Amino acid sequence: MKKLGAAAFKEKCLSIIDNLDSEGLIITKHGKEVAKIIPIRSDSGSLIGCLKGEGRIIKEGDDLLSTGIKWKAKL
Repeated sequence: MKKLGAAAFKEKCLSIIDNLDSEGLIITKHGKEVAKIIPIRSDSGSLIGCLKGEGRIIKEGDDLLSTGIKWKAKL
């Protein structure tokens, strides 16, 4: 992954963003990594919020591994 100093990033910000590859870019300040810029994949945008309302909060005492379906097994 490429690294770039903050001052150089500031000078060429728009050009860098327009030409960002899939790996992204690490911004450094005084040789220390401070930020990472990665492109947003357009295909993953549809995943945001797609499971809204599908989960539930497990209460204390509930079986985490249970499906919630009760059944009787023959012995």
